[in-house]
Formats: sequence, structure tokens, C-alpha cells
Amino acid sequence: MVPVGLQWMNGTSTMMDFLEEPLPGVGTYEDFNTIDWVREKSRDRDRHREITSRSKESTWALIHSVSDAFSGWLLMLLIGLLAGSLAGLIDISAHWMTDLKEGVCLAGFWFNHEHCCWKSNTTFTDRDKCPEWKSWSQLILGHGEGAFAYILNYFMYVVWALLFSLLAVLLVKGFAPYACGSGIPEIKTILSGFIIRGYLGKWTLIIKTITLVLAVSSGLSLGKEGPLVHVACCCGNILCHLFTKYRKNEAKRREVLSAAAAAGVSVAFGAPIGGVLFSLEEVSYYFPLKTLWRSFFAALVAAFTLRSINPFGNSRLVLFYVEFHMPWHLLELVPFILLGIFGGLWGAFFIRSNIAWCRRRKTTKLGKYPVLEVFVVTAITALLAFPNEYTRMSTSELISELFNDCGILDSSKLCEYVNDFNSTKGDDLPDRAAGPGVYTAMWQLALALIMKVFITIFTFGMKVPSGLFIPSMAVGAIAGRLLGVAMEQLAYYHHDWAIFSGWCSQGADCITPGLYAMVGAAACLGGVTRMTVSLVVIMFELTGGLEYIVPLMAAAMTSKWVADAIGREGIYDAHIRLNGYPFLEAKEEFSHKTLAMDVMRPRRNDPPLTVITQDSMTVEDVESIINETTYSGYPVVVSRESQRLVGFVLRRDLIISIENARKKQDGIVSTSVIYFTDHSPPLPPSSPSMLKLRSILDLSPFTVTDQTPMEIVVDIFRKLGLRQCLVTHNGKLLGIITKKDVLKHIAQLANQDPDSILFN
Repeated sequence: MVPVGLQWMNGTSTMMDFLEEPLPGVGTYEDFNTIDWVREKSRDRDRHREITSRSKESTWALIHSVSDAFSGWLLMLLIGLLAGSLAGLIDISAHWMTDLKEGVCLAGFWFNHEHCCWKSNTTFTDRDKCPEWKSWSQLILGHGEGAFAYILNYFMYVVWALLFSLLAVLLVKGFAPYACGSGIPEIKTILSGFIIRGYLGKWTLIIKTITLVLAVSSGLSLGKEGPLVHVACCCGNILCHLFTKYRKNEAKRREVLSAAAAAGVSVAFGAPIGGVLFSLEEVSYYFPLKTLWRSFFAALVAAFTLRSINPFGNSRLVLFYVEFHMPWHLLELVPFILLGIFGGLWGAFFIRSNIAWCRRRKTTKLGKYPVLEVFVVTAITALLAFPNEYTRMSTSELISELFNDCGILDSSKLCEYVNDFNSTKGDDLPDRAAGPGVYTAMWQLALALIMKVFITIFTFGMKVPSGLFIPSMAVGAIAGRLLGVAMEQLAYYHHDWAIFSGWCSQGADCITPGLYAMVGAAACLGGVTRMTVSLVVIMFELTGGLEYIVPLMAAAMTSKWVADAIGREGIYDAHIRLNGYPFLEAKEEFSHKTLAMDVMRPRRNDPPLTVITQDSMTVEDVESIINETTYSGYPVVVSRESQRLVGFVLRRDLIISIENARKKQDGIVSTSVIYFTDHSPPLPPSSPSMLKLRSILDLSPFTVTDQTPMEIVVDIFRKLGLRQCLVTHNGKLLGIITKKDVLKHIAQLANQDPDSILFN
């Protein structure tokens, strides 16, 4: 009986290529490795050509071709629906649990404070106090006044905060360690082609959704906006498995994840256009034109799904709607630029401090006790937050109040001015002298600013879901409101000064403190993330203030310039470098005069490059190389003497192919010769069966000469998304340059630790 795949020809044994049908696992990637973008795009082109050619053969093939083309849009629809639904669930749950720290609704415990008072049929004067809503002291003691009632409310606030945060960190630690943090640094790395298995899986999605609600409700200085991007990308990754062309192609999947990231920002801020621009500017590595339109579609679907689920919460189309009654003046660009400078300084200070703290967390015993860290930070936050009403309220409510332009009916302390309605026209109020309430609010906001500046440093990066958008905006909004009130009072008492005389007369409504808060929020967020265009668009969609794009852009650009002057990295890039991820920043220019031979391996005094010959090595020889090295692939050469390059083969493909051949192909033993050529080499008749593995060989690996400038090599790696390229001299193989080698070389030239790059 002739063994499977074996044919006897002229007395010698030859092997048919048993890999003509692709094996499961061949062409896939190991965990913590980078995909081969060139190979993935080539596979997709081949698949598309095959479907197109078959569509002319039958009606069924034509239908399959149409469904394949439409599948991308269907996937975007599903991502938008799922991401919007989960965001609505998170939004509703977080509002209810945040209010639960302060009391409960007697009309129905499932109502939050705002909804409880909407349901009330009785008349009440204070908008925050209705008969149906009871604080814990009122519920337990029967009254809410006095020192003991205050202490009881304080105690319950801290207990609920600790309960929520501890439950969050225990769930993350026990079920999904990848559910902690913001997720944006890792998503940015994944979109560049890196594999982190499980990071976008179903368990991560479930636990991140639950713990995000708990972390936000605990009152920690964090937001849900960044983690919502992670949640949306988990949705995209899971739904990709419904469609073959996205399930089997890593490059196509990353197109979907780029769109999912846009949907995540859309549900976080109600900003579909800003979400697409954020994905394009901040996180995506490969963003073709079709992905732009699909991203916008997914973002729109997600935003409207969220609005339909929770129409009265923060999911309305404009999150922090503002209606300022006076336009800004050109001279106000000076304080706006000052806010930009503050935002840049805060961003640089925060990044350096947070990275130093996170590095300390990783290198000391502190990192071994994440539960204790969360407990301590939550306890300190809750103890400091409760006495100050501006830190006790949720950060989103705080920002909304700071953005607000005071009207006649506003009862907030920020609007307690000395009233003079003689010159009032409609809703427009003139600049007035600040009353006692405003001065009280100012020092409370100053204390809130100090607390949030420092507590956010220790909160971001803990083992709970934690976003940075809202805390950064809160810092900027507080600083902006303080500066806005100061400018307002300066204009009121010194309207005759030269800087005010031309445009701000006595009794006029000149300065809008809420606008300063909005500009400050944009400045601080820009200083931390280094966003520019997408930030301005997000702020416009957040507030509906189209006429304030110039102040926003002035502050955003100033904050970026100031922060870049101190340190080039934004917070997400800094965390990527801290974690050692192989991310090659496309925005940075490489200007050093080094050559490929300076970076390639092997270096001088190193062992020779590990290679596989095309037709003279046995299964045992190849398995020895695999066991003795940890490389992700090996060059294939004609012979050790000639070193003429034939191609490149991946370690994973070799392992799977040899294991499969041993199981399914008769006659394959350790002494069987492996060959990568079209025809088998001549061997004696008594030789064991040979193993042909030409189908797993990359016959067109990217090569450069040893004299190629590294400036060109770095550009090639960025624009083609290479994992490695081979270095030759006069056609002979000299060495190899991997993405990890490039990153280490860049780090070394920047006086950074090259060993911080952990993965390829």
C-alpha cells in the first residue's frame, strides 16, 4: 500500500506537498507577537480576487460576492447596537449607584436622585431635595440635621465607596486582569499589529462592563470614557467571529477595531464625528478611506442606540450643553492662551508623576498588593471628597455645573451674585459683584482643584477600569472657572482700564466664566493626551458651542506646544513605553545617520545567524533549532556555504506543520529530510520519506542592503507594518532586523533604556 502523499518515481521517494490544503493554525500568530501586515493584506487580495472570479460562474457565487461586500456594513451596525446598548446600561447603572452613596428613593429604590425627583407629585423649592428622596440619616435616624446625621451620611458615603471599589478590583483580579486601566494604550498597540490574546475577549468585556460601573460609582477620580473605547473594541472583536473574512484575517480585523474605537468615543461623549477623528488621529495605525465611512456609521448607530436607551441621562446628543449669551472678544485670547499654558504644564506634570508612580508600582512590592492599593486610595478619596460638595458630586455633574452660564433662576452657589436686574434684558445678566456664595464656591473649587490634581496621579493605572478624559477635563474646568470669575470681577470693578474700555462698559455682560471653564477643560485634556483637531471637534459636539472653536483651538494648540516642549509623549504613548509594547510611532521623525548594518543581528562577536537550509536539514535538525532558540522565524538559505537567500519561514508554522506531518503522513521520522524547493533533492532509495514545506515559505521576504540608511528602514517598518526585514550584501544573507531591534535602536539614540522594549 502506498503511504498517503508518497509517490515512487524512478526508484526514489518524493513527497507531494501535504500542505496544499491549509492546516488549522498555519498562518496565525503566537501571543505577544506582531502580525505581518504585508502577508495579511496579500491574503485578503487573493481572497477577494477568488470571490470576484467565482461570482461570474453562478448565481449563488454572485450572491456570496454581494453578501461578502455588504458584511462590513452589517458588522458596523451590530457593533454600534451592542456598544450603544452596553454604554446605556453602564450610564444608567453608574448614575444610580453613585447616588446610592448618599441616599435612596422611597418611590422605587431603582430610581437615581434626579429621576426620583422627576417622579415626585409634590411641590418642593430646592431642585436637589424632594420628599421621595431620603438621605441615609433621614432613613435611619428620621432626620437629616445635626452633627450625628452628618457623621452618619459621611460614614455611609465612605462605606459604599469602599464596597464598590473593592468589588471592582476583586472581580478584575479574579476573572479578567486585562479589564483594568483605560485600555487605550493597549488598543493603540493592538491596532498597530500586536497580538494580546484575551485583551478583547468575552470575559474581559463582561468584567470590564461590570467593574466600570463599580469604579465610577465609587467616586474615584476616574472616568468611564477611555474604558468605553475598550468595551466597544471588545464588542468589535467578538462580533468579528461571525464573519469569515474578519475572523481569519488580522489586518481586516484591525479595520473593524478602528471603527469600534470610534463608536466607543461616540458613546462616551455623544460625539460621532469626534469619535472618528479620535480613532484616526490618536489610536489607528491603518485607516483606509472605507474604514472612515464605516467608522462614522458605527459611531452614529452607537450614539443613537445609547440615546434611545437612556434619553434623559448623559446620553443626550449634547453631553454638556451650553448656551452662552455673549460672544467672546479678541482680547480674551490672552487668558485663553494662559489656560492653554496651564493645561500643557498640568499635562506634562501629570504624565511624569503618573509614570513615575506606575514604574514604582511595577518595580516594588506595591504592585503585589493591588487590592490594598485600591482600598487606600478609595478611602483617602472618599474622606477628602465628602466635606466638599464639588468633589462629592460626580465629576460629570461638576463639569456640567462649571460650564453653566448663570441665569436668573440658577440656585447654584456659583451664581450667587449681588443682584441688579435694572439692566437685565431677557436672559442676559450683566457682570455683577460676586456675592458670598461665589466666594465660598471659589475656595471650595480651589481645594477641589488641588485634590484632583494629586489624587488622579495615584488613581490612573490602578487595577480597576479607569479613564482619564473626565478627570483631566474637571481639572481644566475648575481652573478655567476660577480664572473666568476673576476676569469677570476684574472687568466689573475696573471697566475703565484700557484692556476693557473698548468692549466692556459698566453694566454690560462681557465675561462668561462658563466659557473659560470649557476652554480650560479642553486645554488640560489636550495637555495630557496631545489631541488637537479631534479634541476641538469633541468639545464642540459635547457642548454644541460651534462659535467657540477658535478659543478651543488656541488653548488646545498652546497646551500641546507647552507639553511637547517638556516631554514629547502623551499619556498613552508613555504607558505604551512603560509596558514595553512594540509600538512604532508614525508621527516621530528619525533623523540619525545610522545604517542597517549598525542595527542588524548578529552583531560583532555574536554567534552566527540561525538559518535553515532549503533541502539538506532533517526534521531532527529543524526541531533542535526550534527548541534551542526563541526566534519567531528563520531565514531559509540555499546552503550554509553560499548563504544565498531563498525565503523566510515562521516558527509557529514550522511547529504546526511538522507535528501534523508526524501524525498524518506515513514515514515521517526524525531523519526525514525537509525541503522547501519545488522538486525533492536526490536521495538513496532507502531514505525515509521527505517532508515538503514549500507552501509555508515566504518567498518574497522584505530585504535591504547593509548600507541602507536606518531612516529609510524605519520608514519601511512604519509604512508597511513589517515584523522583520533581512539584510543582504551582494545577494548574500548577512543578518536580520526585527521591529524590536528598530525600537531598541530608537530608544538608545533617545538616551532611554533599550531593554524596556519587551516584545517583538
